[in-house]
Amino acid sequence: MSVTSGVAASPAFGAQADPVKTPTARGYGGAVSTVDPEASAAAVEVLREGGNAADAAVAAAATLGVTEPYSAGIGGGGYFMFYDAETGSIGTIDGRETAPAAMPHDAFIDPATGKPYPFTPELVTSGVSVGVPGTPATWERALDRWGTIGLGDALEPAIEVAARGFVVDETFRQQTLDNKLRFAAFTSTSSLFLPGGDAPAVGSVFRNHDLARTYRLLANQGTSAFYRGPLAAEIAATVQVPPKTPTTTLPVPVGHMTPDDLAAYRALDQAPTHVEYRGLEVHGMAPSSSGGTTVGEALNILGPFDLSGMSAPGALHHYLEASALAFADRGKYVGDPAFVDVPADALTDPLFGKERACRIDPQGAAGKPVAPGDVSNYDGVCPASAAAPASERDTENISTTNLTVSDKWGNVVEYTLTIEQTGGSGIVVPGRGFLLNNELTDFSTVYDPADPNRIDPGKRPRSSMSPTIILEDGKPFLALGSPGGSTIITTVLQTILNRVDLGMNIPDAIAAPRAAQRNTPDVSAEPEFIDAYGDQLAPYGHKLTPAGDKFSSAAEIGAATAIEFMSDGSTIAAAEPRRRGGGSAMVLEPVD
Repeated sequence: MSVTSGVAASPAFGAQADPVKTPTARGYGGAVSTVDPEASAAAVEVLREGGNAADAAVAAAATLGVTEPYSAGIGGGGYFMFYDAETGSIGTIDGRETAPAAMPHDAFIDPATGKPYPFTPELVTSGVSVGVPGTPATWERALDRWGTIGLGDALEPAIEVAARGFVVDETFRQQTLDNKLRFAAFTSTSSLFLPGGDAPAVGSVFRNHDLARTYRLLANQGTSAFYRGPLAAEIAATVQVPPKTPTTTLPVPVGHMTPDDLAAYRALDQAPTHVEYRGLEVHGMAPSSSGGTTVGEALNILGPFDLSGMSAPGALHHYLEASALAFADRGKYVGDPAFVDVPADALTDPLFGKERACRIDPQGAAGKPVAPGDVSNYDGVCPASAAAPASERDTENISTTNLTVSDKWGNVVEYTLTIEQTGGSGIVVPGRGFLLNNELTDFSTVYDPADPNRIDPGKRPRSSMSPTIILEDGKPFLALGSPGGSTIITTVLQTILNRVDLGMNIPDAIAAPRAAQRNTPDVSAEPEFIDAYGDQLAPYGHKLTPAGDKFSSAAEIGAATAIEFMSDGSTIAAAEPRRRGGGSAMVLEPVD
């Protein structure tokens, strides 16, 4: 850590008071929902100064890189969606990380044992887990395609927050403590996030002048300063020779990234996925994300059923079963389309969804895991044919962050970005103030040529990030997304169910307790969900187990953000009222 980075003793010097988090806001002129009030305020500032939704989204994302450094930042990647009010079209950017060109198929195998490294903390805390970051390229591409300001202007709010600091809350301190073993493994990380050997105290001010300088570099020189030149060389060197402390007992496998890998990186323009649901047009993210195809397929499976006419347990039973079926097909078919033939059109075909719906017994849950469907042979008629099951292990982490932005012209952004694990790889690039991702652990651990998510050089690992924009009669109705690893898909799906089928307003749809069925014998559920529905779902055969796994002790699923567009021209921005400490919704012109 440089002498200008780290923690100040109190918020008195140069930092504003801890902003108040308000989870719901209604008004006009533009809206934003994020997990953090500093990020939401940055977006509103850009909107107030005449910027559009793309400009504001980049400003918010850059600020999240300061205040939520364990979930997002320029060392990671993500998926950006934009609704263009002028053309009525939706475009997307795939900013997912890529495997280095020299990435071997046995990269996750410990040569000392011949077996895969233990997943956490050993494999995730490594250079070999780091993919070529896509976030800076995503920001620049989004501003080039849809923005009205340059990258330098979009970074100004984040530079200010990084320099003056932000007030440490319970979540930031606890996330630091949760990663203490991993952060202590690296000199650059421990000096920044563990000053004096401890996590920053609640109420202290955390400043990151190293990151402010890095942002200024990008503001002045563009992302070429990230993907080429000294910074690119430093990133590659950090991956190949991680700055280990002499006392760490972690193996820290080294990585394979070179400056050439960074120079070759490109964010990809893509068309969104699209399905019709209850008269709405649901647009999602195409592969390499599995979000759009899996959410879309599940909605197609649910389409034939009158969920609004069912009891809540009956509708939830159908939701859980549809999710399991869609996850079976995700595991079988979805990977990076540059490397595998992904049948995205079939997976989002309403005929395929109707045929998969044949597998749902309205009275009882099927045994899990269920078999995938046969995308080469379907006609929408029962009985449905099945394909051979896929061998899949879910290694996506529950971290990540999401933001939703709209502007006075009617443009909308839905953007999910991540560094994967809470704390990413645990490695801060020395003197640069940001963590590198561990995104490559989203590949299957053991190489199987038949696996669509196998490791390959240059490939993008499969993701569950599910930024979603829903149109009604060609106009925005709802935009939403969430963090949460593979539970991103179920969070987005259940929120749509809550809003569209169960008649909740969008704040209540987000606040409602969640459950996630990902084609496993048990259903992961929040305690509140178990309390509310456990007894009522038991007769269907669903076994609910508390959420929280080896990645985290938190019993929460997702942390959604959303904006709903009302018939009077106003918007309702909604964030989590409690999960992850609550989120921050703001509008440019509030109304009661």
